[in-house]
Amino acid sequence: MVIKFLSALILPGLLVLFFTRVTYNRIIGLALTVALIAASAYKGYTHTLPLIIIDALSLTAGFWLAAKMKPRIIKKS
Repeated sequence: MVIKFLSALILPGLLVLFFTRVTYNRIIGLALTVALIAASAYKGYTHTLPLIIIDALSLTAGFWLAAKMKPRIIKKS
């Protein structure tokens, strides 16, 4: 159960950052990550309220980091 909480804390935020880097759009990155989490919830992997809350916090943190990361990318080009 600890593994589920740790991965719910880390992986959604990393996925938002990854999809943002791949698509160059943080909203699309967030939407793709939410779609993956919805699919895992549908399959039954996310079944408790604390896991859903931790996923949402991680998504928010990843979205915030993607917004902070974007101006640096534009300045380097």
